[in-house]
Amino acid sequence: MLVHPWDAGLDEAEWQSWIAEGHDFGQLIVNGLPGHPPTVVPTHFTCEGSDLLIHLARPNPVWKAIEHEPHVVFTVIGDYAFIPGPWRAQAGTPPTDGVPTSYYSAVQFTCRAHIVDDPEAKAELLRRQLAHFQPDGDHAPVAVDQPPYGRMLSGIRGLRLEVTDVVAKFKYDDHKPVEHRAAVADRLTARGQGLDVPAARRQRRRLDRIGVWKP
Repeated sequence: MLVHPWDAGLDEAEWQSWIAEGHDFGQLIVNGLPGHPPTVVPTHFTCEGSDLLIHLARPNPVWKAIEHEPHVVFTVIGDYAFIPGPWRAQAGTPPTDGVPTSYYSAVQFTCRAHIVDDPEAKAELLRRQLAHFQPDGDHAPVAVDQPPYGRMLSGIRGLRLEVTDVVAKFKYDDHKPVEHRAAVADRLTARGQGLDVPAARRQRRRLDRIGVWKP
């Protein structure tokens, strides 16, 4: 992933807080077996310390690839919006001369995957995921000897992704003048389509921290 200096995360806290705000769905990318393309699996995930926790169905074809090569990438993308060319035209030039672009936030984790097959370890992984996704506790106990989860554990495998590197990118024209960025954020809010509003919110947060971009 190309990351220009003005698109880079300002610190670890920026991408960590972005993930914690509810960006808990991503894509697991695994090197393919020899002669096969990479495998991409969309899935929810949970953070536990510096690790990522996920589980997948046992019939998923990704397992053979992970066993062959446990070094994987997990990527999370959000707060994206298309920015029309006229919004980016330089002052004093025709609006049609503006070049469109995409705004987005992305965090890519390079990981070493550890497969979890022990029934109690899988149950504990599910407990941690449910504590995140259903914090009210409105679910049956997850126990290896109790329904409904006990009999279903054999149908899944867990993954603990040991994070070895993180690359964060927040692409919101932070190298452009303050007035330009503020105007685009206003236009995104007014348009209000898709993820326009969270994209505008992210751009304003970056603007507040960066102000005038200084290489």
